[in-house]
Amino acid sequence: MQAHGSPRIGVPVRLSSSEGADPRVGKANHLFELIVELLRQAGAEPVLLDSLVEPGNGGAVRELDGVLLPGGGDLDPGLYGEEPGPELYDVNPAQDELDMSVAKAGIAAGIPVLGICRGHQLLNVLYGGTLIQDMHPSPVVHRVVAGEPAPDPEHEWAEHSWAWHDVGLTAGSRLAALYGGSAPSVRIASGHHQAVARVGNGLLVTAVADDGTIEGLEDPARWVVSMQWHPEAASLPEEQRLAPFRAFVEVCREAGGG
Repeated sequence: MQAHGSPRIGVPVRLSSSEGADPRVGKANHLFELIVELLRQAGAEPVLLDSLVEPGNGGAVRELDGVLLPGGGDLDPGLYGEEPGPELYDVNPAQDELDMSVAKAGIAAGIPVLGICRGHQLLNVLYGGTLIQDMHPSPVVHRVVAGEPAPDPEHEWAEHSWAWHDVGLTAGSRLAALYGGSAPSVRIASGHHQAVARVGNGLLVTAVADDGTIEGLEDPARWVVSMQWHPEAASLPEEQRLAPFRAFVEVCREAGGG
């Protein structure tokens, strides 16, 4: 860990190419780049991780002050004991291995770990939870399907690729602290077709949508936090985009003794 200077935050790279038939892969890769840039703007030194971290040997992770697990394609359902359904996209075993190895190493090293979207789902599975492979329609719109109109066209933040809705935050949670600690809810950019089903062992639910969808989790025994939404969405006001990343960087700075 760094005793001074910018906190070094590890981010596993995205392994799937944007050149393909599914535009969601290209979008996920673009969001990865936005996250890396926001970490820089927030005062961190992003460290891109492109190789597996062997169990019991943290390697480069031991030199980090934190880990951020970004969005991307769907996890292999075999990781939570299910057969794959027809709605999955970009299932990449190499990506699963990389992300899982980084998450495990970060948790073992005792450094802060933040999961966003796929990272939220991955942490739940790592803790023994399961996922809804494809969500049924509900009163809360969680994603905009290509060819359909945006659900909230009058909202100033509305853009075609995102659904927008509120999530309630648990007072006193680490997740709420990333958003200043006082707001009971936050308006978020949503684009997921999967969600947490059974919550992983020992995790607390810290954010919920109005339809009951679990949007945030954390481990009360260590700084492991996740959110289902996309705080990096470019159509959010700039200060709102930066705020949770600044807060996470400060958590990593304090954890690293900087």
